[in-house]
Amino acid sequence: MRLHLITVGEPRLAYARAGWDEYLSRLRHYHKLQVTPVSGSTPAKESQAILKAAGRAPLIALDPRGVQWSSQELSAFIGTQGLNGTGELAFAVGGPDGHSDELRLQAHALWSLGKLTLPHDLAMVVLAEALYRAGTISRGEPYHR
Repeated sequence: MRLHLITVGEPRLAYARAGWDEYLSRLRHYHKLQVTPVSGSTPAKESQAILKAAGRAPLIALDPRGVQWSSQELSAFIGTQGLNGTGELAFAVGGPDGHSDELRLQAHALWSLGKLTLPHDLAMVVLAEALYRAGTISRGEPYHR
């Protein structure tokens, strides 16, 4: 399964850059990975860029209105998508002001990382770690204890 991570910008803070790089490196052992940073001056323009980057892949938008998945549920979701013939999933982290209504309506799913508001950079690291953890669960590896 190919995972396409689409983000508004890239991590700017040193700790976030280090975490992002670390988990992307680990994630590449489990999935083909594409990372696309986009930009825009408003949430609507950012969302247009995200939708264009996602193309025809089912888009999972990180959004506080979404469902909260456990690590096991995320792993099962990705596995089921693969079994159903989905070759690529796109995951989108919006900018500081979130996604537009248009993007939320066009997304395959909305995924909430929880009720806490996370800094943009940290949300990116949490996304990469969660996908990595899901990969280890699907392979029965001991990372997830």
